[in-house]
Formats: sequence, C-alpha cells, structure tokens
Amino acid sequence: MPPRKRKASKDSDSDDSGDSAFENSEAKAKPSQTKTKAKATAKAAPRKKRAAASDSKPTTDSNDAKTESTETDSKDPVTTTTTSTATATATATAKQKKSPAKKPPSTRNPALVTDSANDAPTDFRRRAEATNKWIGVHASAAGGAANAVHYALKVGAESFALFLGSQRQWERPPLTEEAVATFKKTAEEASFNKAHILPHGSYLINLGNPDAERRKKSLEAFVEDVSRCNRLGIELYNFHPGSTVGECTPEESIKLIAQAMNETIARVPNVILVVENMAGQGNVIGGKFQQLRDIIDLIDDKSRVGICLDTCHAFAAGYDIRTAEKFDAVMKEFDQVVGLQYLKAMHINDSMTDFKSGKDRHDHIGKGKIGIEAFRFIMNDDRFNGMPLILETPEDPKNEIALYRKEVAMLYSLVDTKEGDPVD
Repeated sequence: MPPRKRKASKDSDSDDSGDSAFENSEAKAKPSQTKTKAKATAKAAPRKKRAAASDSKPTTDSNDAKTESTETDSKDPVTTTTTSTATATATATAKQKKSPAKKPPSTRNPALVTDSANDAPTDFRRRAEATNKWIGVHASAAGGAANAVHYALKVGAESFALFLGSQRQWERPPLTEEAVATFKKTAEEASFNKAHILPHGSYLINLGNPDAERRKKSLEAFVEDVSRCNRLGIELYNFHPGSTVGECTPEESIKLIAQAMNETIARVPNVILVVENMAGQGNVIGGKFQQLRDIIDLIDDKSRVGICLDTCHAFAAGYDIRTAEKFDAVMKEFDQVVGLQYLKAMHINDSMTDFKSGKDRHDHIGKGKIGIEAFRFIMNDDRFNGMPLILETPEDPKNEIALYRKEVAMLYSLVDTKEGDPVD
C-alpha cells in the first residue's frame, strides 16, 4: 500500500525546489577489500539481557495498542453442585488435564511491551545476537521520545529510528530534563544499545540552500536536533543532505552542507552526523556515492561523519542491487569511493518504482522492484554487521505493529544457517 502522504510546510525548501525528496520523503575502520569476514562482534558490544522494569509504563500514545494481560488462568472454574466433594475434585482434575499448558513467560517485561494477537514472533534478541544483524523500525515518538522505545518493543525491534520533534514544523516544544531522564531510563531498562538508535532529521532542514536566511534557519534547527541527540545519550543522527533548489551548482551546495556540518560539530560534541544517500531526484544532493565522498572530504573531524545507505534510494539512483553479485559489486564501489568505515546504518526498503527511476517510493520487503534476494544478501553479509538496519516500509494504520513484526521476522528468516545452529 502507498505510504502516508505528507504535507509540506509553507517555510519548507520544497516550496521553491520542487524536489520530490522534500515533498514526499519517506517517514520514517575501513575494512580490507578482501572477502575476509569480520567477526560478528566487530561493531556491537555485548548487550545485557533486558532488565525488568515493573514501574516503567509508556505514556499514552494514540498509535499504541491497548495493554493486554500477559497471563491467563488455564484452569476452568469449578462449579459448586450438590455432588460430593470427591466428585467435584475429580471433575476439576479432568478439566485441568484438558486445559492447554500455559505459555512460558516472555523475556520482555510486560510493563514495557504488549503483544497483540498475531503469529509473528515478538522477541528477536537471540537472533540479533546470533547474527549481529540489528533489525529495527521507525518508531512513533508521539507523546515523548520514551514512547519510541515502547513502540520498538511492541514490534520486537532490536534497533529503532525516531523523530526528535515534528518533522513538518519549525517550532517545537523544548526537550525537558524530565523527558531526557525518562528516555534514558526506559532505553536502559529495555537494554537498547545506544549505537542502535538512529534519530531522523526534520524534512524541513536543507543545509544546501544558498539563500542565507533559509539556510540559517535550517542550521539552527539542525544544531537543535543534534543537541537533543547528545542530551539523550544517542550517538547517531541521520539526515538528508539537502538540495540546490535550482539556485546553485551541486558543488556549491555540497560546500554549504559541509560548512553547516563543521559548524554543528564544533558546537555539539559526541554525535556522529550520518548523511543519507538519496534517490537521485531533481536538485537533491546525495544520489551518487561521489557526492557523499565530496561531503566527507570537506569535514574537519572525520570521526564525526558517517553514511546511512538506503536500499530504495540506491536502487532508484542507479545502483543495481537485485542479485547478490550485483549488490556485492555496488558495495565494492561504495568501499572504493566512500569507504566502508563510514557506513554506520542502513534503511531497509524495497522500491515501488523501477531501477534508476530517480523516485523515492518505498515498498514492503520483497514486494517491490528490488526483490527478496537483495535483502537475503544483507542478512548474510558481514559488512552490515553491528549497525542499525531500519525498516521504512509503507505504514498500515490499521495493523502497523503486526506488519512490522512480520517483516522483521521475515528478514531474520533469510539468514543462511547451513554452517551453524538455525536462527528460529
């Protein structure tokens, strides 16, 4: 189904650029070039088992399912009759034998997560640890950043993305110290690795706009977002690089983007600025690997820059990833041009549009023009280990949680288990 349509703000650069990336964006150490596989723990530190937190409850969120009881009594009530006590006891015993056994308790804390009725697994921790593939989703943070953690837990995600405020409004409420403390506590109780949390920047921000006033507004919003990441203890911040809006050359726009990134790095510590590759639409920067490299070349502190590779965007921009052989060739090109050490995250999406379409239209995994083999390749290639692999597939307002669960389960089912224990 098509993704939810998004309205552009009057102040958005989309109004003067006409670029689909700003009008219909989807919500939501350089290794050797040999084929030697990295160890499974190369990029992710061991993670503790999720701790109980019976006093931690999600803030009310209209997108969240209502909390259900996690345990039911399998015993039928014994009806009082005029029969003897022995007969009543025998009847109750017989009914108990017919009753199904209780399910073992979930490893997730019922105070943090509520399971809805569907057949998809809800806890993928063992799979993530066995494969070092940290599949996640773009989580709703409606009502507060901590609610994104609750949303991710409902899906069974092992990583997640979120917006740090409205992605379609310049003005937003301040991030309070109480909200910061609640987010940190909730994420810690759920034992999410902070390296697996990938906030997404506002769609209004365009660091490549040559208009001084608009660019200043974008820069301040950008700095505010990155500052929020730092306060929340989040290491990564993912964003769309920007657009020329038809008013300057790509080279000039790239310089403006890098200048804004350098200024932000100087003002806010710790956070890695993760540039997303784009679909090659119109005046938008980032459709080609060389443009990503050009941005990196202009960054003063290269330890503070990274790349998020979006599969739909890459395919639409002209990088054929439909087979393992072609995907491998694309990744070798990425390593040669950009450098694998800069790959910090991925957006996992199929494409509604054809190869090299230049259109940003996400589809469900295996349902689009890319096909399932590309995602099988991702799940079995060590170059994608240890990083957040975020689903940004189209939303289903009626059953969003269940749909995401099934896609996460399906991705883990693609892991080749011939050389080890099955990941079930």
